[in-house]
Amino acid sequence: ALKPLGPHPARAVLAAPDAWFADAYGEFRHRFCKGWELAGLLLAARRVLEEYGSLERAFAAGLSPGDETVMPALCAFGDRLSAAGCPAGHLAPNPNLDSACKRWHLYLRWMVRKDAVDPGCWESVPPSLLVVPMDVHMHRVCRSLGFTARKAANLKAALEATEGFRALCPQDPVRYDFCLTKASQAGEKIGPAAG
Repeated sequence: ALKPLGPHPARAVLAAPDAWFADAYGEFRHRFCKGWELAGLLLAARRVLEEYGSLERAFAAGLSPGDETVMPALCAFGDRLSAAGCPAGHLAPNPNLDSACKRWHLYLRWMVRKDAVDPGCWESVPPSLLVVPMDVHMHRVCRSLGFTARKAANLKAALEATEGFRALCPQDPVRYDFCLTKASQAGEKIGPAAG
């Protein structure tokens, strides 16, 4: 995905003419992602970068002092990308719907948290506002821990799970995501039934 952008992806995204994105990614495909989707996301990101100077500033523009999670800012950020031409789909799901928005929350975890796993280059978003990236593995863990009883790994389950983790670590409710997801992927039993 990064190869067409060369050694300086941000510069390439900012310098490329609109038509270049569709040409560069026309044949691209990875799992569910098609080239036109990635091209649309990159082109929209460029337009947002031109307007705000950075994706962090564009995201932070949606934060308000009373926010309990990143969801209001994520909805505003999604609207900005959509207005810039980003196609809705699994790469950039609409946070206003019931999707767990796992990729968005993974991205935010990487950008906001700073530790051995997450590079944390954004400083304007507090980790306390992050939402657990919910997939089938994290959903299984959260149900075992009693953080959610929901049968679907959707946004409501992610928000309930985040509240459960926030009770353990209010300043960083997502800190357990990586290790618990990896343990679940490995088939380890987690929760009260695990003993």
